[in-house]
Amino acid sequence: MVEKNNRFQIVVHFIMILLCVFCLFPFLLLVVSSFADEQQLIRDGYTIIPKSFSTAAYDYIFRNAATIFRAYGTTIMVTVIGTVMNIVLTTLLAYPLSRKDLPHRNVWSFLVFFTMLFNGGLVPSYIMWTQYFHIKNTYAALIVPGLMMGAFYVIMMRTNLSQNIPEEVLEAARIDGAGEWRILGRIVVPMSLPIIATLLLLVGLAYWNDWTNGLYYLTNKKFYTIQVLLNAMLQDLQVLLSSSFSGASNVDVSSMPSTSIKMAIAVVGAIPVLCIYPFFQKYFVKGITVGAVKG
Repeated sequence: MVEKNNRFQIVVHFIMILLCVFCLFPFLLLVVSSFADEQQLIRDGYTIIPKSFSTAAYDYIFRNAATIFRAYGTTIMVTVIGTVMNIVLTTLLAYPLSRKDLPHRNVWSFLVFFTMLFNGGLVPSYIMWTQYFHIKNTYAALIVPGLMMGAFYVIMMRTNLSQNIPEEVLEAARIDGAGEWRILGRIVVPMSLPIIATLLLLVGLAYWNDWTNGLYYLTNKKFYTIQVLLNAMLQDLQVLLSSSFSGASNVDVSSMPSTSIKMAIAVVGAIPVLCIYPFFQKYFVKGITVGAVKG
């Protein structure tokens, strides 16, 4: 029996190691390609061990380091503020929806779910945010539209609260004289830390990786986040390349890292998230799995 269990453990560990290799290989290829020489990438393609290394892609990105660091600061600020606002609003809506004694609970739940299926579209949203709320070229343009609070997060937290917070605990708190705000702050939130940490990671990633709001609502570069700035760099490079190929530009692009810079942009945008993720991993796994089976 012991020998059988050992064999099973060996097989399981081998499979997990193989899966880890499959997961790490694309990122390793991404990092190595960002340091590869442009001519070698064009000639030999992507390889794990390049014949020659070059920092030309990062030299191009960090040519104006002050702009990069300012964009990083803007991204951190927007991510922190937007994530906190999202979690607060999500909790304030999910908690009442998790209560069975909420009047017209099914109606409110349907209205939240309805927003997952239908929306007004890009043009009406742009008109509303720019002409009525005047968020163009403001930090609010990076926080408010579309990302402040999502129905998916509300439903996810509502399900978690309804399945993992016993009604008897809430009733006991009411008998002791606690109001709804105290119940929410002293009982519900502490018992919901795994799902809150999970949402912190999901929402934070959404804010960190978002570039569409900047594309739609920003023209002033001082409000650019790192994703918007890197996307603008990539577009500028593509314009230079297309102009050079058509003969409309005198810029020599033969030495420009047109291929490796794409990899470098992905690395610059992903490294901060990779540094933070290990601290949230245990809460993320627990928050995703908790509620799958009622306690």
